[in-house]
Amino acid sequence: MENNNFPLLSNIKSPADLKKLKVSELPALCEEIRRKLIITVSENGGHLAPNLGVVELTVAMHYVFNCPQDSFVFDVGHQSYTHKMLTGRFDRIDTIRKTGGLSGFPRRYESPCDAFGTGHSSTSVSAALGIAKAKQLKGDKSKTIAFIGDGSFTGGLAFEGINNAGRFKGNFIVILNDNKMSISKNVGAVSRHLNAMRISPWYVGAKGKLERGLNKIPFIGNPTVRALTRFKNWIKKKIYKTNLFENFGFHYYGPVDGHNLEDLINVLHIAKNHDKPVLIHAVTTKGKGYQFAENDPKSFHGIGRFDIDTGEPLSHSDSFSNCFGKKLCKLASEDKSICAITAAMTVGTGLSDFSDQYKDRFFDVGIAEEHAVTFGCGLATQEMTPVFAVYSSFLQRAYDQLVHDAAAQNLHLVLAVDRAGIVGEDGETHQGVFDVSILNSIPNTTIYSPCYFDELDASLEIAINKEKGLTAVRYPRGNEPYRPEDFNYMSTDFTVYGNPNASRLIVTYGRLFAEACKAKQMLSNVGIECCVLKLCKIKPINPEAVRFASNFRRVHFFEEGMRNGSVAETFESELYKLGFNGSYGMTAIEDTFILHSKHTQALSALKLDAEGMYSIMRK
Repeated sequence: MENNNFPLLSNIKSPADLKKLKVSELPALCEEIRRKLIITVSENGGHLAPNLGVVELTVAMHYVFNCPQDSFVFDVGHQSYTHKMLTGRFDRIDTIRKTGGLSGFPRRYESPCDAFGTGHSSTSVSAALGIAKAKQLKGDKSKTIAFIGDGSFTGGLAFEGINNAGRFKGNFIVILNDNKMSISKNVGAVSRHLNAMRISPWYVGAKGKLERGLNKIPFIGNPTVRALTRFKNWIKKKIYKTNLFENFGFHYYGPVDGHNLEDLINVLHIAKNHDKPVLIHAVTTKGKGYQFAENDPKSFHGIGRFDIDTGEPLSHSDSFSNCFGKKLCKLASEDKSICAITAAMTVGTGLSDFSDQYKDRFFDVGIAEEHAVTFGCGLATQEMTPVFAVYSSFLQRAYDQLVHDAAAQNLHLVLAVDRAGIVGEDGETHQGVFDVSILNSIPNTTIYSPCYFDELDASLEIAINKEKGLTAVRYPRGNEPYRPEDFNYMSTDFTVYGNPNASRLIVTYGRLFAEACKAKQMLSNVGIECCVLKLCKIKPINPEAVRFASNFRRVHFFEEGMRNGSVAETFESELYKLGFNGSYGMTAIEDTFILHSKHTQALSALKLDAEGMYSIMRK
């Protein structure tokens, strides 16, 4: 049945099979790919709009180049699903983002066609340049292609890569997928005509013959070529209004229609025959072929399961991100010094309402986390209160700025650390399990890790209005976890839940408290009394919390983060300083990366869910 629905796609077991098709058959193949993308993401969740936008571009790349001999480096990886289907993984695409299935991003361990693994943006040019240079040193004549989106060009690393790549002596290709902003302005019929000439094989061949012929003419040949080149560049500047990439040393082609297969194939053939760096600027439509995604590409950029017929998500529960956004709007209405900063994640971090209500105090700096932190520090020096909302896994890109610009100057910058803890299906590059170890090592830093919405509200208000210096409030992806009916938190420092006279104590923070409560009940069912110490302020730890724990015979700390540099290690040190003579244990993430799966499955495998806690504490 599957093969009948996808007669062309199901027969492509490798890029070599794609080349057997006629160019006239490729549009039908693209249609099959789009249908499969929509079906798969509707069931598994994932990145739909970006992948729909690059179907023709990816097909053309594989039609012209020879992967894996030629290396494809995808930036971020939001646009790699078509690539996966064309490189022998169509039969497994239904497993994408599932436990044991395909990753939602390029992974070197998954296929030789994935030249470089990635999850964060702006890395492709630098990585591809390293690959190209290594090939050159080894005498390898195969091609290297960096595939990068216009959004990724807002990250500084992309420009660092472009700056160095322009000096590369040999063929190196960057494909810029422009699905949002116009880098080179198209000014009508003249521009389209000249662009059509520039990507035509006849034009390039004639241009080369003319230059070679002129260069053979004594005395006047070389000066004539130089004069013609200067005149051509002057005309291009007047028409395209920019020559940015050629100023970096690239030969520029574009803008090209990223959905016109014949034009794409022509320009890619030309690009691979250059002996210098080439940049192809392809203009695409994000969400192409699925009207709901075209109309609302932001919502369909990364989406959970949804109804194909209506485009509506299948889950409508409130989230920590939304709770944060609502509370920040309320605080900002009372305090005009509060500013919000995001690194191209307005919707994802819950700042849509803030961006509408407080436009002059809202700053989307693009995919530039390092700049976001230092920019916020600049605001803080002028008695503003900057709040940088950022995913945990993206915050790690700004470690130097957190140390050097924020903490060392003891500036009051508030970090709203979204997606803290295991995020599940996006896998190892997106797991929010490093932020605690990172921040725990930095002086002048305070960290809150609430479990519930009301705790998030209280923690954020304290972080903004009472704390000084670098202050983080971290919270998980999704909605509130289980909450016992008889639980009421006592303070944003720590809360005790259960019998303080029990012999066993579970210590934890964040959403793991919900699992600890379940484990406590399971232990009670078999006659074992256990108390739970819930930390909300995890740096610095309130000494009274440590003193309370010292009264128990057995203390075990469960932490949804890396063991090295963990709160559990800090707590252990403080506990033994008080002369604690009981037993202390900790369960955290050892020295490893967590692959993609549902977050509940990951917690279970790590013994960080209720069953795991129960099995450990029962012994």
